[in-house]
Amino acid sequence: MSSAFGTLFRVATFGESHGGGVGAILDGCPPRLALDVAEIQRDLDRRRPGQSRLVTQRNEADQVEILSGVYDGYTTGTPIGLLVRNGDARPAAYDHLKDVYRPSHADFTYDQKYGFRNHEGGGRSSARETIGRVAAAAIARKLLRTVADVEVLAWVSTVHEITSNIDPAAVSFDEVEADPTRCPDPAAATAMTEAIEQARRDGDSLGGVVTCVARNVPAGLGEPVFDRLDADLAKGALSLPASKGFEIGSGFGATTMTGLSHNDPFIPGPDGPNTASNNSGGVQGGISNGADILFRVAFKPTGTISSEQDTVNTDGEAVRLAAKGRHDPCVLPRAVPMVEAMALLTLADHWLRQAATDLLPKLN
Repeated sequence: MSSAFGTLFRVATFGESHGGGVGAILDGCPPRLALDVAEIQRDLDRRRPGQSRLVTQRNEADQVEILSGVYDGYTTGTPIGLLVRNGDARPAAYDHLKDVYRPSHADFTYDQKYGFRNHEGGGRSSARETIGRVAAAAIARKLLRTVADVEVLAWVSTVHEITSNIDPAAVSFDEVEADPTRCPDPAAATAMTEAIEQARRDGDSLGGVVTCVARNVPAGLGEPVFDRLDADLAKGALSLPASKGFEIGSGFGATTMTGLSHNDPFIPGPDGPNTASNNSGGVQGGISNGADILFRVAFKPTGTISSEQDTVNTDGEAVRLAAKGRHDPCVLPRAVPMVEAMALLTLADHWLRQAATDLLPKLN
C-alpha cells in the first residue's frame, strides 16, 4: 500500500488538503496502553498552521477525534481510527492552478502517474497529509515512553545560511518550544526569524535542516540488510513533503575522516559496553547500539512563492505564474513534529519486531 508505513506498528493515512478531512488508521498498537486524546492533540498543536507569524495563516484547530481502538482510556489492540476534519478549506482559492503546473511541485508528476490530479492545495501531496502521521506517532511516543523511556526530540538547526551552535545532547523540549522557529539557540533563532520574514516580504522562501535525537533507545533494534534501522529512518524522513536529504551520525562528514578518527571506541559502562564517541549516530550494522540516535533531515525552500515564475499549462504552453493562497515561507518550524513522527513510528515498529525475537532466553 503506497499510503502505509511500518510492518507490525503500521499506519495508513488518508485525506486531502481541501477535502472533508485527514487522518490515519493505526494497526498493531498493543492493547492496554493508557491513552488520552490530549496526548495526541499536544503533537498536532505543534504541527498545525497559524501557530505563529512565521507559518501559513490557514486557520485550522486540527482537533483530533478517536473513532475506534480506544475504550475507557486504554487501547484495545484493534485498529485505531484517527480523524481531523478540515475547517478552513478554501478549494476555490486554487482555481487559477487547475490548468497550470507549479514549479517544483507534484502537479506534473501526479498528472503523469494518474492521468488526473486534485489541484486544490496539492490534494494528497500537500503537507496536510502529515496530520495522520503525527497523530499516530503521538501514540507511538506514549508506547515507547511506557516500555523503554525513549525520548524523541527534533529541532531546527539550520535555516538557509544560518546554523545554530548547540550541543544536541543537551537540547530540551522546553528550549525547542521557547521560540516560534523551534531553534533552541536564541541568537540563531532571532536571525532565522528575520530571514524568514524577509523571504516572505520578497515573495520568496527558505529551506534548512531539522536535527533529531532519540534518547534511551535500547540496543538491538533494526534488522540486517534491507530493514536496517538507519535505512528505515531515512525512508520515513524522506517520505515527508519537501525533504531532500538525510544523514545520520557523522553523515557526509565521514568522508573527510580516517577510520581511526571515525571509529567509536567501546568503553565499559554500568549496563554494558558504551561508546566513547558517536560518529555512528547510534546505529551500527543497521542495528541500534544503545547510544543516542542522531540524524538530520534537509528540507528544500517551499515551492509555492508569490513571485512570478516561468512554467507551462497542461497544454504545454509557456505561462507566468505568481501563486496565491496561504503558504509557509519556510517549512522548518512545522517540520519538527513531522520529523519526530517518522522517527517515532520507525522506532515503535522496530521495538515490536525486536520483542518478537526475544520470546526465548538469550544464549550465553
